[in-house]
Amino acid sequence: MALTSPPGGDSGVRTKLASIPSGRRSKWLIVLLWVVILAVASPLAGKLTSVEDNDTATWLPQNAESLAVATAEEEISAGDQMPAVIVYHRDGGLLAGDHEAIEADRQALSDLFPSTPPSPAIPSEDGQAVIFTVPLAVAEDEDLANGVDAIREQVHDAPDGLQVKVTGPAGFTMDLANVFSGVDTTLLLATAGVVAALLLLTYRSPFLWLIPLLSVAFAHQLAGATVYGLAKSVGLTLNGQSGGILPVLVFGAGTDYALLLIARYREELRRHEDKHEAMAFALRQAGPAIVASGATVVVGLLCLLAADLNPTRSLGPVGAAGIVAALLAMLTLLPALLVIFGRRLFWPFIPHFGSASHEASGIWSRVGGWVARRPRPVWITTVALLAILASGLLGIDTNLPQENQFRNEPEAISGQKLIAESFPAGSGAPATIITSAAAADAVSAAASDVSGVALVEPRGGDADRAVLAATLTAEPGSQAAFDTIDRLRDAVHAVPEANAIVGGNDAISLDIARASERDSAVIMPLILLIVVVILAVLLRSIVAPLVLLGTVVLSFAAALGTSVVVFDRVFGFAGMDPSTPLLAFVFLIALGIDYNIFLMGRVHEEAAQIGTRAGMLRGLAVTGGVITSAGLVLAATFAVLGVLPLVSMTELGFIVAFGVLLDTLIVRSILVPALTFDIGPTIWWPSRLAQPEAVVSRPAPGLQPLEAIEQ
Repeated sequence: MALTSPPGGDSGVRTKLASIPSGRRSKWLIVLLWVVILAVASPLAGKLTSVEDNDTATWLPQNAESLAVATAEEEISAGDQMPAVIVYHRDGGLLAGDHEAIEADRQALSDLFPSTPPSPAIPSEDGQAVIFTVPLAVAEDEDLANGVDAIREQVHDAPDGLQVKVTGPAGFTMDLANVFSGVDTTLLLATAGVVAALLLLTYRSPFLWLIPLLSVAFAHQLAGATVYGLAKSVGLTLNGQSGGILPVLVFGAGTDYALLLIARYREELRRHEDKHEAMAFALRQAGPAIVASGATVVVGLLCLLAADLNPTRSLGPVGAAGIVAALLAMLTLLPALLVIFGRRLFWPFIPHFGSASHEASGIWSRVGGWVARRPRPVWITTVALLAILASGLLGIDTNLPQENQFRNEPEAISGQKLIAESFPAGSGAPATIITSAAAADAVSAAASDVSGVALVEPRGGDADRAVLAATLTAEPGSQAAFDTIDRLRDAVHAVPEANAIVGGNDAISLDIARASERDSAVIMPLILLIVVVILAVLLRSIVAPLVLLGTVVLSFAAALGTSVVVFDRVFGFAGMDPSTPLLAFVFLIALGIDYNIFLMGRVHEEAAQIGTRAGMLRGLAVTGGVITSAGLVLAATFAVLGVLPLVSMTELGFIVAFGVLLDTLIVRSILVPALTFDIGPTIWWPSRLAQPEAVVSRPAPGLQPLEAIEQ
């Protein structure tokens, strides 16, 4: 027996699909299938870190000049090499014993690396420091790790008072790799812990929280195995960033979908005596919104395939695989488990058949009533507030110097600072110039005349090409260094028949920043267009998608603008990683539109029965709690990125977490309802709901009358 449920325009396909995980027998087959998937996927997911590559050069676009230099260097040296720079420093001047220790280290390193011996030691003019380099073969990741570890073990046993640091490109790369070492496990445990705690607080049940957490854990294993397969089969470039974001996306988005489905299932358990019927109806009604939400995120992430930067491009399929896995688990495994355990999962707040729903008397019904009374002043005030927050964008700086990329100070950064005290700041990581051997002298002369270049010296080559090292006076990774690279490129490109190109760490960083600007200009409009199309299909409207998209874009601008101020005034960060705004945009637009889909999908359903105004009041009342819980979970999972000592990951986590909260608590609960109330049925134009006479005005069962909600 079942109470009458609101019509939802069920189709035969939706009914058949919904009956599979909610079926009396098929639910067991679904669980068995997922057990098999787990058995196959877990070993592959465990290998994900083995296919990650954190070498900065792998991030570059194929047409980047710095990549051409790196490729040429590898050809010339008959193998990929990366220099480690060892700096010795003593305040007040080096002692005789210090020089003996330095020479002993050079000899020992010559024995350790006979094929790539150290360069001669170079003393500073102030007598306080000495540096030399050791070119390390990096054919495999472990070659670099073993080489840097061996150097540090040798040189760290220094006389008292003598500071010794291993820096340069090799030292920096290894310190960056060490940040991501074990990050997948750390982030997974932290994310799972946060989600478990929030689910326990949300449901206030000792059992219910386990089911969505178990389901999302299955999804994470499937996602990891899928990404590993993509890396091995199609050469997908992975790094620690994408590996770290994957569990955050799966757990965050998966839990959101679980919260929405469980809320609708609990609602239907009060209307249906049979739990299988309740789940089938919940899936038919909530399923399209969940699928539309997931599709929006997946398509938005796949837009990243248009990026030039490899890590940005690879994050597209990585994130999409995670979202698809979460969708599959939340629409199959989760409902099957919920039906198997039945109503007792909700203890002590069991939704009995025929019991009253209290959503319409809760806080969100009162918020809706307050907004409905004066919608225009409410939305104008809200837009003005968001615009003020967005004004922080005027101070945005997307240049994050290399020495400021860590929240702590690893050895490579400390070493670079020691070098800058006694040598030109760029001595640890000079720019590399590749030119024809015949034009080497002319190119060297042109480069030496460039403002900001302290020294140009030969660094080998082959019969056809010469390699020059240009030491810059500016701090590595600074805007001044980037400006010098531009001047240097202009100067050497002008040398006739030299075919000179400029690379090195600063050139790599500059090319990455330029590619990030290009990616943002291409991908942001593409995502907006796709989101509008998806919303138009879901809501059968043109006006509503444009309104919703405008609110989410404004919310993103407010979140980013506020974050710029917080990073500068509170955290003291030196800038923002150039890729962070684009990634934050993708996550906030795609995930932020989720909550509008959840809300407006339900409002659309209710508006067909009771009109737009009443439909918004009722939709906000019944979805407010679950959407708020979903927003808190998603914000908390992205905040987990702050456990990494990288500034870029901390910034991304903060922007998305703050933006999700802003979207959940302000945009979805106040701005969107106010605009809907003010626009009225026209918001559904050109669908039939834009015509008031097409609406059959009658209250949905199980909810309070409209008059009670508006009081």
